[in-house]
Amino acid sequence: MRRRRLVLGVLLLVAVVAGALVAARRSGRAVAVDAGEVSRRDVFRSYVTASGEVVASRFADIGSSVMGRVVALNVAEGDNVRAGQTVARIDPVPARSDAQAAAAQLGAFEAEERAARQQVQASTADLAQATARAREARQALERIRRLHAEGLTTSAELDQAQAASDAADGVVGTASATLDRARQLLAAADRRIAQARAGVVRAADVLSKTEITAPIDGVVSRLQVRLGEMVVIGIQNQPGTTLMTISDLSTIDAEIKVAEADVLRVSVGQTADITLEAVPGRRFSGRVVEVGASALPQVGAGAAAREFRVVVRFDRPDPGLRPGLTCDAEVLTAEKRNVLVVPLQAVVLRPGPDGKEQAGVLALRDGLARFVPVTTGIIGGLDIEVGGIEAGLPVVVGPYQVLRSLQDGAAVTRAAGR
Repeated sequence: MRRRRLVLGVLLLVAVVAGALVAARRSGRAVAVDAGEVSRRDVFRSYVTASGEVVASRFADIGSSVMGRVVALNVAEGDNVRAGQTVARIDPVPARSDAQAAAAQLGAFEAEERAARQQVQASTADLAQATARAREARQALERIRRLHAEGLTTSAELDQAQAASDAADGVVGTASATLDRARQLLAAADRRIAQARAGVVRAADVLSKTEITAPIDGVVSRLQVRLGEMVVIGIQNQPGTTLMTISDLSTIDAEIKVAEADVLRVSVGQTADITLEAVPGRRFSGRVVEVGASALPQVGAGAAAREFRVVVRFDRPDPGLRPGLTCDAEVLTAEKRNVLVVPLQAVVLRPGPDGKEQAGVLALRDGLARFVPVTTGIIGGLDIEVGGIEAGLPVVVGPYQVLRSLQDGAAVTRAAGR
């Protein structure tokens, strides 16, 4: 009997101690956590958000190919212009003088060419005449030789005929050399004329460029010079003067800067919503038409994050929009239906059976945090797609400091109001 009482007393003591430990673990030492749950979404979308500015999809910065003073400015900022319309004029006096000088030089070279051509004609005639005389002298020499062979002429007459023939041949050589020199002078005159004509074309081109014309239809979106100012052309690393910018506002783009962590999710053809601070309460639809192949240059020595240029074209731009307006764009990068999602911060990494880290959530079960492995998908806002878990399951979503160290099987309790 005494032994039975002793056993019962020990068992009762163990039960009391165990109950006290459980109660203590659930009350005093349990970790307070914020809780959420696995929810199902009929449509779940992933967006990339970035900021930028409105630009014209087609524009032209108008410079000058001629250095000089602006003597006429025919447009003001905001004016509509047509392709080929004269928008400004540079002082044409120097260019006109050069064109006149080039034309006069061409005239002089053409006169020289005519003289050289006449000289060639005269030298050709002289050569023909000398050739005929030489032929006649040779024929006379042959006759004298035959007569001398028959003893009908003296040796003096033969020598005289030979000398005449040799002299005629010398005249032919001189006439031939004169003709060659005249032809060379004519060829040089032709080359000078070709050079002078090229100079006339160049001078005329420079003169025509003193009138600045619009290359495209559009609006003068920026005017950077005033009447009477000097403009210069670009040389080597020195940029030239930009007179104005003409923008075709029939198609407008939003150039945004996307962080490197998001740019691989963006591709041409994706839809986007664009908002502008200048037009509050209105959203514009657009589509991605270009994704930068390389990162934009970093500004400042402390810049660490890399950004990429992405161009979104407005589907129906408002005529009142102007280049330079700041904008924000949400690019729809992915869309899924009937998926399970949890808050993004609920997904944690813990060592798996193979020692490698695996993604999962800490589910709330009987006052304990239980690690449940999950597969992850697209991210939308502050939520992430998960698989391998049931809908409605409560999970730990915070605080972040607790989630970092919270282990599987730890006692937890929901924070007040959570």
